[in-house]
Amino acid sequence: MKRYLATTAAFALVSGSAMASGLDRTGQPIGIIFEEGNYAEFSFATTSVDLSGNDRTSLNPLGSATGDVGERFNMFGAGYKRDINEQLSFALIFDQPWGVDVNYPTTGSLLLGGTTAQADSNAITALLRYKFNERFSVHGGLRYQEIDGEINLAGGAYTAAIPGGTYNVKVAKDGAFGWVAGVAYEIPDIALRVALTYSSEIEHDFDLTETFAGFPAANGTSSTKTKTPQSVNLDFQTGIAQDTLLFGGIRWAEHSVTNLVPGIFGRDLIDLDDSVTYTLGVGRAFNEKWSGSVALIYSDSDGDNLVSPLAPTHGYEAIRVGVQYKQDNMTVSAGVRYTQLGDAVASPGGNPVTNFQDNDAVSFGLKVGFHF
Repeated sequence: MKRYLATTAAFALVSGSAMASGLDRTGQPIGIIFEEGNYAEFSFATTSVDLSGNDRTSLNPLGSATGDVGERFNMFGAGYKRDINEQLSFALIFDQPWGVDVNYPTTGSLLLGGTTAQADSNAITALLRYKFNERFSVHGGLRYQEIDGEINLAGGAYTAAIPGGTYNVKVAKDGAFGWVAGVAYEIPDIALRVALTYSSEIEHDFDLTETFAGFPAANGTSSTKTKTPQSVNLDFQTGIAQDTLLFGGIRWAEHSVTNLVPGIFGRDLIDLDDSVTYTLGVGRAFNEKWSGSVALIYSDSDGDNLVSPLAPTHGYEAIRVGVQYKQDNMTVSAGVRYTQLGDAVASPGGNPVTNFQDNDAVSFGLKVGFHF
């Protein structure tokens, strides 16, 4: 049955959601805790986003094109797993779970041109897994994450609502803790595993620097509390034929709790909907060294397609293909993912101003793992 399991690294590789569901990029995977023996891995993924739209002609008769507002972004990851004894194991996971990179060219949309948003995150998750027997286990631990960013509001959609017509807020880096807990059921003889994992929301207390039309606001600085979503991941896999694995998962994330209300500006800059993402795929071990996989992914967001200009998509559909090569104790995995981003209407303050249609993203990932 080990050749069933050899396919799992290939399909897990390119999991970044390419701006598809709120700020979610990695899906917060914890699969490394189920690796056999002692193991370490390092990964890199890059996503090229084609994201453009047109001003609504009811507000701008020219229907000006926004130009490509989606910025390429990269993600790094690493993990380490070690068996403490036959029942207890430990894992340390580094990922970059949340982010946004949006830049509206000033020569594009008359309503949003000059609006930008950038946010980065780093997270470290420490997990323990305890096996009651061959089939039942529990896992859990702590997650620490840091986030910082910057938002700039400009264009005709904001001119009347903002003193001086433009607004900028710098979000200073803040770190905070959350927790993870889950349970798993396995039948090793048929490579069956079902794992349910809950990740708590994490609250950050950000220091902000706000400026209007390039001039510092009164007092210059403020602060706000912001949460990243709680989420639930249900992942499964099972052998369905010799050397063939069926796998998939469901992820729910409560993006609606993520708000950013600067103390001076006084209005929410982020308006996101909760999302559910479904994955279904099949993996195949071709021989002792090569395996591959293909998966279909669908993500749906609650509510209508009126969205924040800082995340101008509404759900997505994707296909992901992976391949893995194994040599001795080393495995090298590569994957590519094509994502068709859902149509949406950028609506600052709930006011529809710019239509986004027929957009997509392409991701490529590489991972190297070592058993020792």
